[in-house]
Amino acid sequence: MKFTAKQISDILEGEVEGNPNEEVFKLSKIEEGEKGSLTFLSNPKYTSFLYTTNASVAIVNKSFIPEKEISTTLIKVDDSYKAFSTLLEYYNQVKLNKTGIEKPHFISESAIIGTDIYIGAFSYIGDNVIIGNNVKIYPNVYIGDNVSINNDVTLFAGVKVYSESIIGKNCTLHSGVIIGCDGFGFVLDENGVYKSVPQTGNVIIEDNVDIGAATTIDRATLGSTIIRKGVKLDNQIQIAHNVEVGKNTVIAAQTGIAGSTKIGKNCQIGGQVGIVGHITIGDNVRIQAQSGIGRSLEDSATVQGSPALPYSDYNKSYVHFKNLSKLVDKVNELEKKLTTQKENR
Repeated sequence: MKFTAKQISDILEGEVEGNPNEEVFKLSKIEEGEKGSLTFLSNPKYTSFLYTTNASVAIVNKSFIPEKEISTTLIKVDDSYKAFSTLLEYYNQVKLNKTGIEKPHFISESAIIGTDIYIGAFSYIGDNVIIGNNVKIYPNVYIGDNVSINNDVTLFAGVKVYSESIIGKNCTLHSGVIIGCDGFGFVLDENGVYKSVPQTGNVIIEDNVDIGAATTIDRATLGSTIIRKGVKLDNQIQIAHNVEVGKNTVIAAQTGIAGSTKIGKNCQIGGQVGIVGHITIGDNVRIQAQSGIGRSLEDSATVQGSPALPYSDYNKSYVHFKNLSKLVDKVNELEKKLTTQKENR
């Protein structure tokens, strides 16, 4: 896709200085700008690159006054960083604005499909599926029987949605996400062999949820695993059966949450956090990266470490931990002195 400086300026309500017909078809960092690319300047540290960049068009603040000759066409706006962010969002919408149904595909005769749909090649849509309007289903997506998907949802390539799952409005599931697979439920029989416990529940994902690539959310044993409104999940997260994640909570990559744990609203959970099952995490809790959570946490707690401690206690303890080898040396030295004193008596 190509855009002229004038078209971009109209979108951003900016002013063009230079050639309004200058065309761009890609984005670049200002220091790596090439012919045909669009860049922006917001940090004064990078001002020098504006005079040497090969980018065709650059977005700058209206307050910017060049000190040298500039060959790049400028688009002047009130806030170049916000304007560039707005443009990225617009570009993404245009780029992802796919429609139609590609072949080959399988859609059950009992499925109900809304309007303004995109269904990519090799997708499978099972029996009694209900899909709302403006849903985008990229290639190689599997949607099992009795799944309900509301309006304005995007399922990127390779997403798998198992049967009975429910997905709310305006959700995005990135490539490789798996919703509704069996939870990790096994029981030892009389012969000491693990037998699978049937997982008969489902997964409910409420509105405005984003789920990163290769994240897995298990179906409940009974009832539902629930991801509440506004939750944002990073890549490669494991959420076990019967977990509930509260409204507007954000969770970073490689976190694992064991079964039946309840997480409150507005929590912030760092990367590689491990949370045991059957506990409750309160509202507004902050858990630092690589922490191990083995007990319930009250509202507004901030913790770090494994096992996790209150954040201030962890930092105080870490000061001593860093100096542990020195403390050991001092203890050994004192023991030697005491031994020498005893021998000299």
